Amino acid sequence: MRIAALTLSTVLILACDTVGQTPKWEPAVGPLTTRWAKDVSPERVHPEYPRPQMVRPKWRNLNGVWQLAAGRSDQNPPIGVHLPGTVLVPFPIESALSGVMRQTDRAWYRRTFEVPADWKDQDVLLHFGAVDWEATVWLNGKKLGTHRGGYDAFSFDITEALKPDGPQELLVRVFDPTDNGSQPRGKQITEPKGIYYTPATGIWQTVWIEPVPKTRITRLKMTPDIDRSCLHLTVEGHLTGGAHSIRATVRDGQREIAHAFGGLGGPIKLDIPRDQLTLWSPENPKLYDLTVTLTETGETIDEVSSYFGMRKIAIGKDEKGVMRLLLNGRFVFQMGPLDQGYWPDGIYTAPTDEALRYDIEMTKRLGFNMVRKHVKVEPARWYYWCDKLGLLVWQDMPSGNNKTPEAKHQYEVELHRMVEGFRNHPSIVMWIVFNEGWGQFDTKRLTEQVKTWDPSRLVSNASGWTDEGVGDVRDIHKYPGPGAPKPETARAGVLGEFGGLGLPIQGHVWPGRAWGYRQMGDPRQLDDRYIRLMRRVWELDRSSGLSAAVYTQLTDVETEANGLMTYDRGVLKVDAKQVAAANAGRVPSLKFVVPTAEKQPGLDWRYTLKIPSKDWYASAFNDATWQQGPAGFGKKGTPGAVVRTEWTDSDIWLRRTVTLPTVHQENMVLLVHHDEDAEIYINGVLAARLKGHTTGYEEVTIDPKALVTIAPGKNLLAVHCHQTEGGQYIDLGLAELVPAKEE
Repeated sequence: MRIAALTLSTVLILACDTVGQTPKWEPAVGPLTTRWAKDVSPERVHPEYPRPQMVRPKWRNLNGVWQLAAGRSDQNPPIGVHLPGTVLVPFPIESALSGVMRQTDRAWYRRTFEVPADWKDQDVLLHFGAVDWEATVWLNGKKLGTHRGGYDAFSFDITEALKPDGPQELLVRVFDPTDNGSQPRGKQITEPKGIYYTPATGIWQTVWIEPVPKTRITRLKMTPDIDRSCLHLTVEGHLTGGAHSIRATVRDGQREIAHAFGGLGGPIKLDIPRDQLTLWSPENPKLYDLTVTLTETGETIDEVSSYFGMRKIAIGKDEKGVMRLLLNGRFVFQMGPLDQGYWPDGIYTAPTDEALRYDIEMTKRLGFNMVRKHVKVEPARWYYWCDKLGLLVWQDMPSGNNKTPEAKHQYEVELHRMVEGFRNHPSIVMWIVFNEGWGQFDTKRLTEQVKTWDPSRLVSNASGWTDEGVGDVRDIHKYPGPGAPKPETARAGVLGEFGGLGLPIQGHVWPGRAWGYRQMGDPRQLDDRYIRLMRRVWELDRSSGLSAAVYTQLTDVETEANGLMTYDRGVLKVDAKQVAAANAGRVPSLKFVVPTAEKQPGLDWRYTLKIPSKDWYASAFNDATWQQGPAGFGKKGTPGAVVRTEWTDSDIWLRRTVTLPTVHQENMVLLVHHDEDAEIYINGVLAARLKGHTTGYEEVTIDPKALVTIAPGKNLLAVHCHQTEGGQYIDLGLAELVPAKEE
């Protein structure tokens, strides 16, 4: 669905103020709506405290209905005038919940607010959770400054710009060129299609104000150290003179278990008694409360509350000498979905905090212990829920074009802000500098830079495609996959993307043709194929030292129907119990009855490149004049192929008689790698007809009519493969599924 653009004719300046007026809002009619949209109102829109790791008791939320107008680059700020449109902050202009649902690259926001009387004699800070992409702010006609960066929080001290009393006029100019610019933007594009989605222009996270003392705490930096059973803390602040000190107190529930003193900007070490140390993990997401008090000449000046988790992420060798991802000193296979963080009614902004939490709860319910946040940065509360509910996070840097020196500089600036802005969350265990070579530059330097900024976490230099041999992991993508990189001596091997099993659900799809990397016919087939993929993932864990896998994806996004849930979160497409079991490794194992060329060399087939008679696949057909050669058959260089007999013509026909032991007939499956179309017969009966190509061996269900012909003793396999362009390959085997043991 294309969002209409705001026209310049909507910029109508009317000389009146908003005092005494009640702006009207109603959501636009979008193509899909989540169940949480009904809970959104101007009086209650993201009312939660937005900064859970540095909390003060007094604050005021400025979310709600603001005035709105489109803008021009040469336009003077419309100070003191009423703007004709309205928008519900903090929903992006393009979203239905904003009430606008139109595209624009420039816009003006305006509202008035009053400062509570008991805030007098204190400084007042104005906070923006995030504005995409450039924001210039005025208060009461005074320009406060400009911020560039669509994913990081920023603030202004508005004390000097405040009027003594009465309404305060706040004006924000936003500029967001989307894909017409080179700034970090993730998957936003002005013409949404495929894997690129609707833009999110303007204010998309909470706007709020808070009173603070002139001498105050401005930032906390926390690094857990489980080896020494302590938390390393640095408290940064704004000083106005006088002797000052910091007291930091750790509580487990109501019980104080540690405290320490220090100064602003200096190291503070909080020793946690070993007998009271509980490590944070997805199974047990233990959080400790932290209170930081700033005193000046013995008097309490400022105090903030926070929390932290004690955990360690590292790489190290397992008992077989394979480099692995280690959580708290032990190997934990990290299994998670790709999470784009999009919402049909809010685009970049979840309708409510409950909706944010729901996605994380569902991720846990499906048996995942990790999530990859894909080329988007979330509000702090999303990470809070990951911390609290127990979910490991791989955090991508949102991608940009990075074609100019200025663009590259901006990318690095925003990369640094992402790391510094979210470094205190125990859930985040890896920073991903680039995705699939999108805008990739100076990879080695930037990877080392991130390690310098945050030595306590892992860093992936590039997820998929363009690895440059640095960082802590070797990350590949393979669709549908799975696959594993070759083991390395200094880095762990991970699968950053795979899967993409598509299943549109009628009534829950975005306008346009819904698609998937592999289209499924119904939920049962989706369950079956998902379990098959997971079985191979766990095989790669054992055989190739794979340490983690990221399935594409948690939800559908616009026309991309690869989600385990629909885009509106209205339908869970899979059986949660079966998926959770598969994610935990409780999957049927494969017992090869007829090995593939990948498993065993020297498996001879009869083959011909000439069109045979119509009964070529029948058991009675005489193939004595056909050639003989070892599997697999194809063109060298074809992805995932094990070529032992070269085949470069358009068609090949194969036959092989195999001797089978007694098997559970109903548990038999084919393992096939085909490029391109293939027809497979068992004992003269069509067992499978396959279209397109694969890049590796995939399980294929045997047609019931062919399945019943399988018996102990001699059985005939016959295959025809047709190829048109690119690589070519055909090979197959037979296996029996051995059910997993029940727990």
